[in-house]
Amino acid sequence: MKTAICIKRVPDTEARVKGAGDSVDTGGAKFIVSPYDEFAAEAALRMKDESPEEEVVAVSLGDSAVGEQLRSVLAMGADRAIRLDAEGSIDGLETARALAAGLQDEGFDLILFGSKAADDDQQQVGPMVAELMGLPCVTVVAELEPEDGKVVCHREIEGGTEIVEVELPAVVTITKGPYEPRYPSLKGIMAAKKKPMEEKPAEVRESRIRIRSYDDPEPRPEGRIVGEGVNAVPELVQLLRDEAKVL
Repeated sequence: MKTAICIKRVPDTEARVKGAGDSVDTGGAKFIVSPYDEFAAEAALRMKDESPEEEVVAVSLGDSAVGEQLRSVLAMGADRAIRLDAEGSIDGLETARALAAGLQDEGFDLILFGSKAADDDQQQVGPMVAELMGLPCVTVVAELEPEDGKVVCHREIEGGTEIVEVELPAVVTITKGPYEPRYPSLKGIMAAKKKPMEEKPAEVRESRIRIRSYDDPEPRPEGRIVGEGVNAVPELVQLLRDEAKVL
């Protein structure tokens, strides 16, 4: 099986960024692979652990800076990388069009995405790529198992687990579950420097989305301690009823 992991370069989720008009000031911020994409990478690499002959390819859309994040996935164990050379877009559909065009001729059996990106949280690109490529898509999958010509996907739903079978080729988006990303070994980091990274021209059309402004969220009000132990319960109930109005 030939699997693609589509990743996005995002600011570190622990970094402090500030709005700067219609953009975000990321000066000095560290960039990482979007965490949900790391779950997708781990899912692909666990399947490769079971079947070493399978090929895992890291794919990303972006300029040369995204090469660092592609090398991170190569260090985890992916076989090669493809960088689709174009500026990214906040327009999910235009991003999906560029990715679909770059993936179309590669003959992937399975294309994995994180269920969402840590920066824009749109949850759009994976399903859009599937639609553009005419492939079935299963979203927000916690765990998947490959079988002959298909994958079995486990989705967490309220009160239980939904199991979906999908024939290959297919697109699957991965959410947080058992796929805790592995740390690259020193051997993996050194090997990643020699693994091939292909650069393919890509076209991203003008975005139809405009950011009007970024603003910091309102500060949360300070908390209040009403007492300790069971003696605090009556006052707490009264405050929840009369002030917070949640009872």
